[in-house]
Amino acid sequence: MDFGHLIPRSFKGNIRTAVRGEGVYLYDEEGKAYYDGCCGALLSNIGHGVKEVADAMHRQLLTMEFAHPSRWKNKPSVEAAEEVASLAQEGLDYVWFVSGGSEAIESAMKIARQYFVERDGNGSGKHEMIARWNSYHGSTIATMGLAGSMGRRRTFAPLFKENPKINAHYCYRCPLNLEYPECGVACARALETEILRMGPETVAAFFAEPVVGSTVGALHPPKEYWPIVREICSKYDVLLVADEIMTGVGRTGKPFCTQHWNVTPDIICSAKALSGGYTPIGAMIVSNTIAETIRDGSGAFQHGHTYNGNPVTAAAVTATIRYMKENKVFENAAERGAQFEKKIPELMDIPIVGEVRGMGMMRGVEIVADKATKAPFPASVKAAAFVTEECMKRGLVIYPGTGQIAGVAGDQFLFAPPLVSTEAELDDMTGRLAEGLKAAAEALKGKG
Repeated sequence: MDFGHLIPRSFKGNIRTAVRGEGVYLYDEEGKAYYDGCCGALLSNIGHGVKEVADAMHRQLLTMEFAHPSRWKNKPSVEAAEEVASLAQEGLDYVWFVSGGSEAIESAMKIARQYFVERDGNGSGKHEMIARWNSYHGSTIATMGLAGSMGRRRTFAPLFKENPKINAHYCYRCPLNLEYPECGVACARALETEILRMGPETVAAFFAEPVVGSTVGALHPPKEYWPIVREICSKYDVLLVADEIMTGVGRTGKPFCTQHWNVTPDIICSAKALSGGYTPIGAMIVSNTIAETIRDGSGAFQHGHTYNGNPVTAAAVTATIRYMKENKVFENAAERGAQFEKKIPELMDIPIVGEVRGMGMMRGVEIVADKATKAPFPASVKAAAFVTEECMKRGLVIYPGTGQIAGVAGDQFLFAPPLVSTEAELDDMTGRLAEGLKAAAEALKGKG
């Protein structure tokens, strides 16, 4: 494929060209329609071609496209922050806008450190950030050291600081060789062990995705998990940071996923769907305690990007959230999630489907060569790519992933359609998904 002067994600990829989006569909250059069954990378939550968002951005472009945040405030950013805060839990009233998820996570790392310095003085030793294996928190140097997505990190490991990590809640392949619920959710309680090992006086924050995204494919936690980690973080004066970059803005049936367990993090990182995919966006939603400690101390967060609070992006965020509220998109997401639950037994009958997991409209399918042993296909087979292509042939786009087993083996994918999908559209999509999986199962026979 000729990319001209463009550096693509892969020079070797033989991928189709998208030319148009409308509603829940993307169209290639031959005019074929594809269901956007993963919202790109879980960001096109309200679908493509929403006039209300495009018009809001257009009006702002003609009014004022940019004013540098070090010298100007702008009303669209203030308005957007109000809308974002309205979705979050009580006590999370302050919003910091950036250009994407990686920037949102780095902002959280920096504000966590600054908060303890402002609160306790320059001698504060609280600087360590704990995260989890099988996680993804961004592609910058700092966020790669925080996260545990091995395939994305290996080349760049000499460049970053390695952060301490605990195991994720991978019940299908429990790294602790335990069974839920008899395990007592030991994976969550491991956080306390790690904090004590590091020394609570050194630990500033714990970062985790409420439902693990691309690294394991919609890995949802036991219901006790987040209440346990909240309790542990509070006990040891450690900030709890929820990476809701994929799970947020309605994806799991509530504005933010942590609301399912009545847990309030100290910081929520959001991005992707905040603007419906209409413009790059990231945001950090911070507790009043953190923000007001800095406000009443030095008075300034020691951080910044050129596009902090960009007015055009802010206009898109406000229009997106208002569209979701007015059209009951959050409620529809919950209904479509319940609808998908009924399809899981049919998918589980397919020979290569080891597990179907996730919440709401964020679902993952793990592909295996042997259901009984859970043995994966050899990496050389590229089983996730087989499934992806069979689904694409049937007009359905999914989000493949590999390497969830010890960072080197395994295949899975995300199925995460637009939250505006109708009942009929979701039925059609899941039907095509089943057909694609069955065709891939035939093609993969004997390759395990």
